[in-house]
Amino acid sequence: MSDDATGPPPLESVKVLDLSNYLAAPMATMYLADYGAEVIKIEQPGRGDGMRMWGNNKNGIGLYFKVINRNKKSVTLDFHTPFGVRAVKALAENSDVVVENFRPGVLDRWGLGYEILSEINPRIIMLSITGFGQTGPNKDRPGFGSLAEAYAGFSHINGEADGPPMSPSWGLGDSSTGIGAAFLVMAALYGRECRGGQGQHIDMAIYEQLFTMLGPQVINYDQLGLIQGRSGSRLSFAVPRNNFKTRDGKWILIAGSNQSIFENICRGLGREDLIEDSRFLDNRARMENPDALEEELQKTVGKMALDEVMGRLIEYDGAATPINDVKMVTEDPQIIARESVTSVNDEEFGGPVRMQNVVGKLSRTPGSIRHAGPRLGHHNREILIERLGFDEEEVKEEGLPL
Repeated sequence: MSDDATGPPPLESVKVLDLSNYLAAPMATMYLADYGAEVIKIEQPGRGDGMRMWGNNKNGIGLYFKVINRNKKSVTLDFHTPFGVRAVKALAENSDVVVENFRPGVLDRWGLGYEILSEINPRIIMLSITGFGQTGPNKDRPGFGSLAEAYAGFSHINGEADGPPMSPSWGLGDSSTGIGAAFLVMAALYGRECRGGQGQHIDMAIYEQLFTMLGPQVINYDQLGLIQGRSGSRLSFAVPRNNFKTRDGKWILIAGSNQSIFENICRGLGREDLIEDSRFLDNRARMENPDALEEELQKTVGKMALDEVMGRLIEYDGAATPINDVKMVTEDPQIIARESVTSVNDEEFGGPVRMQNVVGKLSRTPGSIRHAGPRLGHHNREILIERLGFDEEEVKEEGLPL
């Protein structure tokens, strides 16, 4: 973080009511919270967000939850009870944004849909994230990031050319949706301030963000009839780009996406002959001969240890990187210099935990991580009693911890 930071985080005055669970929508509110928004996360009493049970745990405490729900306040409410509905409405009255990821119509049945909340607070912006959106023949189907990855076409193009389709081993569909959703919230907030103060409903399907990120597939199909297949680690539009094994059994990714970088790679590897080879004269020629080029590169890379290959390519300004595991990433000097990993104190663990830092660096109003994902219901007293004014006995009668 810059020592020149002089102002509060840019979203400090934004209040977000987060009714969502699991990954896509909570990822969106994570970005907002990182830059100062107050995010009040409503969780089911007793069990909380299902993300608390996802992935690895330490002493029964979910680690993924700690990352995705950092900087948020946890309040437990049951939407099925009159008290829970009353409390959500009271919070919505002074919120800028409500985020939810229930199937279409569920919040309406509970009396908490956009039409009702916007009557209480006309400035409110509601973000609804579902598998297939609020409209269309699939709108009522269950949908998660895993389905979105296959449905949008990602799994079809992912994998080796002679192998089956492959879905990613992590939440790509959900995580990419979170990025796009945070952008849509910011666009709606800006639009509200510029155009009369009226809120609006944001309808986002999980597959949409990933579908857009897949590049020119639709226009290629429309204009050329092309259906992209699988090509392993290769790109369909630039060569070379692949993984190569070094003499010491490690891996390096080399990418020569433009001509000057390709020539730098060749010089760094001592293979100036490849620059003049008619098969590799420019990107279009290389796209016709990827196997031949990769064979030559692998022969050369395979004779050197990883450190030697990287040293030579860095010297000649060639684009390459080791294929890092998480240990290598956290020990990398660049990661350390930019504080891409940070330590955060955590109440439940009684000490610091490390996680990825805030994305991006604003020079005057930076974001930050104030705390990891909180204990279930940790902020019940602050929000329900001190802020909303509910009677302590009434809260206790609902079985909510204080």
